[in-house]
Amino acid sequence: MSCEEILVCPVQLGENFCLYFAGLECDAFCKEKILHQFLRNVDSQLLVVRPDLNMAAFEDVTDQEMKSGNGMHFNIHYYKTTTPSAGMPVAFSIQVEDRSYYMCCEKECGKMIVRFREGEVPKEIPGESNIIFFKKTFTSCSSRAFKFECSLEQGMFLAFEEEGSLRKLILKKLSREDEVDETMKISF
Repeated sequence: MSCEEILVCPVQLGENFCLYFAGLECDAFCKEKILHQFLRNVDSQLLVVRPDLNMAAFEDVTDQEMKSGNGMHFNIHYYKTTTPSAGMPVAFSIQVEDRSYYMCCEKECGKMIVRFREGEVPKEIPGESNIIFFKKTFTSCSSRAFKFECSLEQGMFLAFEEEGSLRKLILKKLSREDEVDETMKISF
């Protein structure tokens, strides 16, 4: 809890004695900085995006493939927020060949999924957004590993799921807040 004082001026007394104020910020996200990173899972595999297959998966990558960085070198867009307790708001984008894609979460057939859409990440986001993920420390003792919670669906985190020989990027529900699920561990 912050001890910071904020001067507010009541403007109007509405119905049911609701008090309205002027000069307060609304909940919004404003881009602060961008970092360029590879994203790795618990097995040190790199996240590789393949828009032509509408898929992203963690893969073993050779040094030569890493140098090309095609579909692997993420831009992590950090946003300022008026609600810092939820975690650091971030958005992910990536270049594949000459096109830009951003990561988002969407509901499909009643299930939350991860998608990559062609386009740019906006500089400002006025309210809720399907491209914002809250960056949280994976555990209190691992400062270089994180988990990313979908801002639209509390308790849904980026994770991987084995499907044949692939480790596909998915959204996964955390059953308890104190649960440690290694499939959600992502490091830079």
